[in-house]
Amino acid sequence: MIKVMIAPVTPFQQNCSIVWCQDTMEGTAVDPGGDFDMLKQAIDEQGIKITKVLLTHGHVDHASAAGTMAEHYGVKIEGPHRDDQFLIDGLPDSGRKYNFPVYKPFLPDRWLEHGETVTLGKQTFDVVHCPGHTPGHVVFVHKGAKIAFVGDVLFRGSIGRTDFPRGNHDQLLNSIRKRLWPFGDDITFVPGHGQTSTFGWERKTNPYVADLNFDDEEQAST
Repeated sequence: MIKVMIAPVTPFQQNCSIVWCQDTMEGTAVDPGGDFDMLKQAIDEQGIKITKVLLTHGHVDHASAAGTMAEHYGVKIEGPHRDDQFLIDGLPDSGRKYNFPVYKPFLPDRWLEHGETVTLGKQTFDVVHCPGHTPGHVVFVHKGAKIAFVGDVLFRGSIGRTDFPRGNHDQLLNSIRKRLWPFGDDITFVPGHGQTSTFGWERKTNPYVADLNFDDEEQAST
């Protein structure tokens, strides 16, 4: 069984998810974008043993403290997909642009590919490559717990921006509908910002990716 604690970090209020295996207490931080001391305190209070850092994508509010966290706990960084390396390389400049604290530069120890898995104690997460917001964005899905960590791909009532370098609106819509929806309507997702929701609710109500917007088009193509 997994446990999840959401800790908003940085002035952008990015949802860093502290996730751990209840059986082993092995844990991770998904997208530690900043406020490392606050995250460390929360981790210590829960008695979690951090064994890796996970990144959905390379934007500064999601990734800037990953190197500091990995160095502090002596662990490796997994994710995102290699297509986000240009964003990881540019983190120091992005940090200065948005007046973020200076954190340790890094390169992920493991770039992730679609269809791979990552493990955390006794728990296994599917890796889903979902380009569109960024080209190398990945999503982590735990099918047993019916929970997904989607970064900035999908939000309650919205989707990720695609006006950043190498963003692609049509590609993002396709990623959500073709790669996330098949996991099932009962998947609860933690977005990079804002409230949690479910895939099913977004399929019904999200103005960008609701089934109603696509039924005619998809039926015509089959």
